[in-house]
Amino acid sequence: MIKQSKTISMLLLLLLMSLLATACGFHSGYQSGKYPEEINMAEHGTHHHENGGGDGVSCADITEAPSDAPVKRFTLTAAKTTITLNNGKTVEAWTYNGSTPGPELRVKEGDRVIVTLANKNVEKGVSIHWHGVVLPCSQDGVPGVTQDAVWPGKSFTYEFIARHPGTYWYHSHQQSSEQAGRGLIGRLIVEPKKETFRYDRDYAVTLQKLNDKHTLTNGQVDGLKLDAKPGDAVRLRIINADNEVQWMGVAGADFQVISIDGQDLNGPDVIRQQWIPIGGGQRYDVLFTMPKNGQVQIYSKEQPKLNLSLGHGSAPERLNKNAKEFDFTTYGTPKEDGITPDMKFDRTYQLTLGLLDINGKQFHDIPPLIVKEGEWIKIRFDHKFGGPHPMHLHGHLFKVLTKNGKPLSGSPIYADSILLFRGDVYEIAFEANNPGLWMEHCHNLGHAANGMSMMVNYEGVTTPYRVGTKSGNLPD
Repeated sequence: MIKQSKTISMLLLLLLMSLLATACGFHSGYQSGKYPEEINMAEHGTHHHENGGGDGVSCADITEAPSDAPVKRFTLTAAKTTITLNNGKTVEAWTYNGSTPGPELRVKEGDRVIVTLANKNVEKGVSIHWHGVVLPCSQDGVPGVTQDAVWPGKSFTYEFIARHPGTYWYHSHQQSSEQAGRGLIGRLIVEPKKETFRYDRDYAVTLQKLNDKHTLTNGQVDGLKLDAKPGDAVRLRIINADNEVQWMGVAGADFQVISIDGQDLNGPDVIRQQWIPIGGGQRYDVLFTMPKNGQVQIYSKEQPKLNLSLGHGSAPERLNKNAKEFDFTTYGTPKEDGITPDMKFDRTYQLTLGLLDINGKQFHDIPPLIVKEGEWIKIRFDHKFGGPHPMHLHGHLFKVLTKNGKPLSGSPIYADSILLFRGDVYEIAFEANNPGLWMEHCHNLGHAANGMSMMVNYEGVTTPYRVGTKSGNLPD
């Protein structure tokens, strides 16, 4: 009986820890003394010679080669700002160009994107990480790894080619659990040279929780209204900038899921009345046709204020909370690409996910995954304990191979994040074709700030920057 009581008490304690961790999107582990004074993320957890020692190429020198690509220039100024929400309330926020989300940046596939980030008055320093974008190491926006944080009065210019069309977003990666939560986020849309799907209207929406208090859709409280007329084909790009999984429903029309994490699906099926689980940092694009009479509504099952409606007329009946859950592993049409679970991989890694740890370790105590340019890498994620973990890999697109030992049977899924619930086991694969030093972390940013953050390091790549309290570079 005593042993059973102790077990129950321990389970209750772990549950409380999990609830606190889930709610701690603002509270960075760095502030609680978990980070060292200084650490070189190119060398930690491995012998110096394994990562190329001092003879390697510096991440800072891996830049975009000159080209004659069309240039799109932007300036984003980070600042502490008092904003007025559409319900009349004034709140303190950290913004890009005075708003949260910041400006939507729209470019074309193949454009050379040049963005100057200026820091007006955010004392902790800022950066911009281009979430999901495959770009040179030096442009990834991770303080202490790819650059120094941008301090008040300073600036940094990012430059990369928008090679992959799709739905992306940007956010500060300096103490991102705090800074993204305070409002330093925005959308990046890369329009394709040639459309795969036809649509009349193209909308992008950002779901966020500002200051851990205000539930916003494109910066608006209590929902958002978008214009569409009967018969319009609507592409809706849903970006989850919140830490929590958003179960999104489409009411009033049949729809297709046409893209995940910015990557088009092959032969997407027409479906109806299904809940789509969108993890922190993930993006889902849906396509539907407006009905002749009535509205289409898209909303969160758990947070009713995260909603939007399109069109006029009568509102559709809401989805039953027990409606079917969308399953990407069987959705769409298969297409051979030569990347299979049983192909030869150069290296295979196991990552076991706990409450706030990976393989039982946290932060820089987690050994990096070492890769070499040209190799094929397989990672097996095994979620053993805790809440949902949307695991995000910087600098690469990967293919999802299997779920719980079963190969996917629908469209190939290429992504930069994989959402795992407790008990899930996924295998993913990627080609090591982008030399650099890349973060792999949970995009529930409260989890990342409290331990679930590690590195994927290429052999021979170094960095002149340092993470830690001495430099003030504190990425999570």
